[in-house]
Amino acid sequence: MSIKSDKWIRRMAAEAGMIEPFAPGQVRADGDRRLISYGTSSYGYDVRCSNQFKVFTNINSATVDPKHFDEQSFVDVEGEVCVIPPNSFALASTVEYFRIPRNVLTICLGKSTYARCGIIVNVTPLEPEWEGHVTLEFSNTTTLPAKIYANEGVAQMLFFESDEVCETSYKDRGGKYQGQRGVTLPKA
Repeated sequence: MSIKSDKWIRRMAAEAGMIEPFAPGQVRADGDRRLISYGTSSYGYDVRCSNQFKVFTNINSATVDPKHFDEQSFVDVEGEVCVIPPNSFALASTVEYFRIPRNVLTICLGKSTYARCGIIVNVTPLEPEWEGHVTLEFSNTTTLPAKIYANEGVAQMLFFESDEVCETSYKDRGGKYQGQRGVTLPKA
């Protein structure tokens, strides 16, 4: 298994539609406005989050249960900035839609700009032949409110290509998050 370079990522985006929309290089500005970078990097792809967020709230004193998740535990927020309360979290989705090849495993890591502010990005691996918008979880580990910026870089995807094709892919298993669009809540 090997990690894939910017050249491979550009080729897979062009030939297989692996990432849409796709930025072939690092984008750091929009006119005069500085951005947290997104796009192709040396050995990965920096994704953006959309402008639709679900911010966790304990207003209903619900128990967080992955088998019976109460959608009322979230407040929907739409905008260019999302403020996450102290010691809380928010969900968003990537702007980019992914189509992972059958011989590739994708791992997501948070960008250092957010990590240095106590904001942790959590995403499970994107398995072979999974496709969809990635649901991102942002944990605010600080005792202060924290900002997330929509349409700017938030995390980096790393692509690992296997020497052989997997026997059973996510698509073969009929995975419950296959083809998800936008923020997707837990499914039992």
